[in-house]
Amino acid sequence: MPAPSDIFAPNGAYRERGFVPARTALLNIDMQNGEFNAELLASARTPGSKHADKRAFYERIANVVIPNQIRLQAAARQAGIEIIFTVIESLTQDGRDRSLDHKISGLNVPKGSWEAKVIDEVGPRGDEIVIPKTASGIFNCTNIEYVLRNLGVEYLVVYGVVTDQCVESAIRDAADRGFLVTQVEDCCAAETDENHRTSIESMRGHYCRTRSTDEVIAEMRGG
Repeated sequence: MPAPSDIFAPNGAYRERGFVPARTALLNIDMQNGEFNAELLASARTPGSKHADKRAFYERIANVVIPNQIRLQAAARQAGIEIIFTVIESLTQDGRDRSLDHKISGLNVPKGSWEAKVIDEVGPRGDEIVIPKTASGIFNCTNIEYVLRNLGVEYLVVYGVVTDQCVESAIRDAADRGFLVTQVEDCCAAETDENHRTSIESMRGHYCRTRSTDEVIAEMRGG
């Protein structure tokens, strides 16, 4: 355990300390086919379509988030850092096991469905762990904390979609459970730029430190 004098350093300095790769895991939040795919992107680019108001969201995922996640995860694998994926996926076909909130929201991703699979470009390789969830906060509805403790993880690098929803929930809950969290800003997206920026600023320095993809990769490489 760190000395109290280190923890209580002024200006949240302890939260801003660099991660230790051997005790770090990446947590990729909900980057699944049901959240983003070529059809959704094409629809969003069509004026008057039901997805047109989410064009900026889908464009950011395609042009910023996915390319950065590819680079981030490649660097993590090279450094021997664990990558864990979470997806929204019911344990049943009809979703009877879903959280009340997901039932109210009409959100059901059936077990084993294409929509539940991680987007191929940023998906798991080998035997990397995928944890399904049926609520916004992965720590509230799965055994992820148990898994992380078994892996010896103390530091989490968190990113994905949606910034102000499931990503933010994961960061808050991880911080409350004693993990030191880094959020990768340009590996996240929200449905509006304002929602994304507001969430990033509300997390920054309070529940996590905030870094870019380039900064996290440099840290992995000892830079």
